[in-house]
Amino acid sequence: MKTLDKLTVPIIQGGMGVGISMGGLAGAVAACGGMGVISTVNIGFREADFWENPEEANRRALKAEIEKARVLSGGRGLLAVNAMVATTGFSDLVRLACSCGIDAVISGAGLPLSLPELTKGFDVMIAPIVSGGRAARTVLAMWNKRHSRKADFIVVEGSRAGGHLGFTKEEAEGTAKPLPQLVSEVAREGEGIPVFAAGSIFDGDDMKAVKAAGAFGVQMATPFIATEECDASQGFKDVILAASEEDVMILKSPVGMPGRGLRTPLMEKVSEGVKFPPKQCVGCIHGCDPGQTPYCINRALIEGYYGNYEEGLFFCGGNVGKVGEMTTVTELMEELTAEWRKI
Repeated sequence: MKTLDKLTVPIIQGGMGVGISMGGLAGAVAACGGMGVISTVNIGFREADFWENPEEANRRALKAEIEKARVLSGGRGLLAVNAMVATTGFSDLVRLACSCGIDAVISGAGLPLSLPELTKGFDVMIAPIVSGGRAARTVLAMWNKRHSRKADFIVVEGSRAGGHLGFTKEEAEGTAKPLPQLVSEVAREGEGIPVFAAGSIFDGDDMKAVKAAGAFGVQMATPFIATEECDASQGFKDVILAASEEDVMILKSPVGMPGRGLRTPLMEKVSEGVKFPPKQCVGCIHGCDPGQTPYCINRALIEGYYGNYEEGLFFCGGNVGKVGEMTTVTELMEELTAEWRKI
């Protein structure tokens, strides 16, 4: 039975969709004893047939990236996928990842109430991403009632996280509870289930604060972008490296949740009410109406992956301004491990 025991340090590399965290980054993190995470969100966007057959392209790419990560990990650490409930391929890609032997499935962007059923029969850990005690209570109660299944760990994501947020726009802009308080709430609800704190964790001081609140470990994403092994293009990395705290905004997402990312020309225009009708829709998000959506988030994230600052979407955490230079996963993990062991 798979457990967290293979982690030599309780650090999860957060999932970053549409090409930012795939097999290269995940495998490198696992090789250092952490949990490397592959995002399943439109992972097949570089496949030649993606726009005509997105489901098959995503399946093909996910298999390849899991195998790549497994080889790079050398059997160390743990490998997980991050699957968004809001995506139409959620169920299929979760089952596929399990059949490929993934160690864990982490799921958010909605309450992953069906995760125990989707993973039934597989030796795999499952973990919800929650925004506080209430969401944790709901998920854990439903998993227990319907499936007699506990979470193997929980990720609690604070309001300063990058990407999609389980908060209102006002909360994301500063009225939400501090992350250590959210950790305490979720730890109480979990009754012994390991809790990983996420949302602009950057250094030892951040780790110390959440550890004191009851965190078993931490999840970090933005700092891993500025590594040689990150799967994003150098153009994407350069945009992140050049960003300051003032460049970050709470943006509107077709997923139906507020998100945190960079204030690019595209996002500025969208905030002003300008619409950019999708040129081609692959039906990747539940409830997204191509005729009404302000912009195609899939296309914007792909443009971001390639470093197109004018037309791209660059999700990032609130501490992006502290990411100042390129490094390697090994160097970053060594630094983080040393910080964690000091606590």
